[in-house]
Amino acid sequence: MFNIFLVALGGSVGASLRYFSYLFFKSYLFTNHIFLSTLFVNILGSFLIGLLITLMETKYLSSYAIKYFLIIGVLGSFTTFSTFSLESIELILSKKFLQAFSYMILSLSLCLLFTFLGLNINKLIN
Repeated sequence: MFNIFLVALGGSVGASLRYFSYLFFKSYLFTNHIFLSTLFVNILGSFLIGLLITLMETKYLSSYAIKYFLIIGVLGSFTTFSTFSLESIELILSKKFLQAFSYMILSLSLCLLFTFLGLNINKLIN
């Protein structure tokens, strides 16, 4: 039952962070390219998931706090595949094919790369 509480609490934090990042990108950076907010969030979330799994394995933090609160809760609601999918389809329907396919390729390749970096950060630093 405590795990559900950790996920719910983390989910509310992650969803709020996601919304704030959307507002930040919309207001200050890329007013015509809102999909870049999702790309940034998914890359950052991918890196942090890899990093947190590494921390969980090395026992720097409680595995319950990392797994349920941070990974499933915060990062699960912070990153969003459904928004990525919708934005990709919207770009295609708007006949912005170069942007759509660039976004899809960048999302997949950079998220995988940053997950790998997060998982291996200790090896890279030491």
